[in-house]
Amino acid sequence: MDASRRRALSLPPLTANAVRQARALPTPPRLDLALRRDFVTVVAELKRASPSKGEINASLSATERAAAYESGGAAGLSVITEPTRFGGLNSDVTSARSASALPILRKDFHVDAGQLVEARHLGASAALVIVRAVSPSKLEELAAVAREIGLEIVFEVRDEAELELALAAGARIVGVNNRNLETLVVDEQTVNRILPLVPDDRIAIAESGYSTTEQVQRAADAGADAVLVGSALSFATNASAVVTSLSRARRVSRTRFNQSVPPR
Repeated sequence: MDASRRRALSLPPLTANAVRQARALPTPPRLDLALRRDFVTVVAELKRASPSKGEINASLSATERAAAYESGGAAGLSVITEPTRFGGLNSDVTSARSASALPILRKDFHVDAGQLVEARHLGASAALVIVRAVSPSKLEELAAVAREIGLEIVFEVRDEAELELALAAGARIVGVNNRNLETLVVDEQTVNRILPLVPDDRIAIAESGYSTTEQVQRAADAGADAVLVGSALSFATNASAVVTSLSRARRVSRTRFNQSVPPR
């Protein structure tokens, strides 16, 4: 990406020194290890607003909410830092890190390696990369930089072709998003179709539309290791209790499904 494009997007610079500094930072808690348990774990999200719902919780405190999620049994935190549509801040990651020992997934529109270095400096364990938002070559580049600096990537996919690209880039954690990002419509069948194709030695996260124990159980039956819950938890007055209530579905091994990804 050229310098003018980087400035236009307000992207942090990527320098050899920044990479070295990121690599030398203390090792953050591992997200992949935290999410694989006997039950379907919850990645609890901090989200003040969204394009689909508008304002959710404008006064949400990252410090207080992170502590509440951890006390309720969340396995990881998802912290949105995109400011315009989601009301997020980079400081939300550092605030959540100060209040919780859980691994943190930084959610933003990561399209450049400099953003991954920034995520590592903020204290994130992982960063979300939407596979459809970058070219295959850029996906490989982001994956390589992430490995170099010790940052995990959650590769977000919505169809079989995107899953194939994610696996080719070395994905260890795959998020399957029920939400169509163009129409904002949530279709739970997306997870039901794609999750069984994720190899059982990878971590599979079901994303979008989860707010009840019944929905989490359906994700478990499809082979989810974890569910990412955003709006329902960010809106909840007793977030700790909601996390606890959603952390009851027994995990099902995906080895019972056909593991081959269909060719494009």
